Amino acid sequence: MCAGLLALGAVVAVCNWWVIASTRDRVYPSVDSLPTNAVGLVLGTSPFARDGGPKAHCAGRMDPAAAAWSEGKVRHLLLSGANPSERYNEPRAMYEALRERGVPEQAMTLDFAGFRTLDSMIRAKQIFGLERLTIISQRYHGYRSLFIARHRGIDAVAVAAPTRPAITQSRRTEVREVFARVKAVLDLYLTAKEPKFLGKREPIELD
Repeated sequence: MCAGLLALGAVVAVCNWWVIASTRDRVYPSVDSLPTNAVGLVLGTSPFARDGGPKAHCAGRMDPAAAAWSEGKVRHLLLSGANPSERYNEPRAMYEALRERGVPEQAMTLDFAGFRTLDSMIRAKQIFGLERLTIISQRYHGYRSLFIARHRGIDAVAVAAPTRPAITQSRRTEVREVFARVKAVLDLYLTAKEPKFLGKREPIELD
């Protein structure tokens, strides 16, 4: 049992080292430092915390997304997340939050089938025709997103959205991310996982 636990720990450690070490040079600390891309991919997360209030992680992605657009770092935003019910709709919640921050409707495209990060990344290329993009999410999530993007032939960079300090949900989410990186490695290199839904191509066309 001890040997099995040690082996499992080694697998978790190696996968996390691989994901982070191979992508950390593509994560930028602020919108100001970002290179310019035509489209930014805003990755969805629940807009609601466990107590029913607004979730800090979701709110933390909206400010840099709006800033990236207003400062000309991206010209368009692809909002990708889950949409399992009328009451829970991540792309719509992000859309409304960004409209409040001054991003116009025509500068946004909603992807309602981004059920997982892998789904969002693959759909960005296969459905929306994106070969290059800027990922907008927290730093810990950006590593895994970039790892998937690189494996699927997407030239991507990421901006590290702020993580609100000293909150339980941040710590819990970051712990889950440790195991999510392992699953990403398995999905890409062992099971060749594909998105839940693809469908017809809907390329984002900019003037």
